[in-house]
Amino acid sequence: MHAAFSPAMGRPRIDSLFSGYGGLDLAVEYATGGQTVWFSELNTAVAGVFTHHWPTVPNLGDISTIDWATVQPVDILCGGFPCQDISTVGKGAGLAPGTRSGLWSYMATAIEALQPRLVVIENVRGLLSATATRPATKGQRDDDRNPDDATPGPATAVRNLEPEPWMLADDAARPLRALGVVLGDLADLGMDARWIGLPASLAGAPHHRFRIFITAYRQDPVPDASGLGLLARWRDAGSGAGASGNDRAESPGHRPGLARTGWLTGQTRRIGDPVRARGEHLRRWGRYADAIARWEHITGRPAPAPAILNEDKGPRPAPKFVEWLMGLPTGWVTDPAHGLTANQQNTALGNGVLPLQAAVALDALDRHSKPH
Repeated sequence: MHAAFSPAMGRPRIDSLFSGYGGLDLAVEYATGGQTVWFSELNTAVAGVFTHHWPTVPNLGDISTIDWATVQPVDILCGGFPCQDISTVGKGAGLAPGTRSGLWSYMATAIEALQPRLVVIENVRGLLSATATRPATKGQRDDDRNPDDATPGPATAVRNLEPEPWMLADDAARPLRALGVVLGDLADLGMDARWIGLPASLAGAPHHRFRIFITAYRQDPVPDASGLGLLARWRDAGSGAGASGNDRAESPGHRPGLARTGWLTGQTRRIGDPVRARGEHLRRWGRYADAIARWEHITGRPAPAPAILNEDKGPRPAPKFVEWLMGLPTGWVTDPAHGLTANQQNTALGNGVLPLQAAVALDALDRHSKPH
């Protein structure tokens, strides 16, 4: 069990934000022995995949409409807020009010309201370099917002970022790093955070897919966070009223967690096994043969055909192959019962988290972290 919890505490209760198909949730349940009790996913099609694998867990729907006063506190909050604006191949708008990536503010508000013992965050490599901006605080002078030794230049300059010791974003409307904003908000919420960046290939996957993982522990005693106003930093507070995406009665305490995540045990144990491609692998995959053979060994299943041929548009990635690249069980996303088109399947998989990669990151962070 994760260092933040003990068997005497019982199974930790997990809430999930920006849930997707549940890749991060699988890793968090595996690492902590916890049970997911609700999730929040706006995309109806992808939410159906999550509901299929967590059939008794309610979807609270659009995170921007959730009234946190009506949500029961949990032990763990996890999520990967949208990356479109901070990704190096995305829009480049940065972490800012009004952007998709700016939805981090809603996650920060959930942390403030629910006071979880552990927070787990996943995002793209751009979190390290993307800019972040905040609206000016009412009554704050420009001189106060821009100290003499701050980096000059507009807040939108991609490379004109503040150097240490200003990384934690104490001043509004200055060139900040997105990671600095996230860590600064967590610090304001009384949480000790650690982060790690690692490629999926470190977990044995045949691709790079570099990701940032953050774990943050709540300090004890719980600080009074009621006056921090993190929500107001980024935008006006909403009404808190809105329809849930999948309302149900509160789910029971029992969860088939072992059945859902047990396959990760085998994958983690096989990461370091020596594997060398021969024969058919070399003929089929050429220079990629060793990487494919290694991932087949770790996942315990052969690689599906990598592409679907289309006479009009040419070959396109086969969703079942992408699913295999993500280390997911067969049909986790591609089961026809989910009713997703091939494009929807690839989009969901492309936006998701590789569970084994997240499990490796959480293990590394757990071994080097001691909750207070």
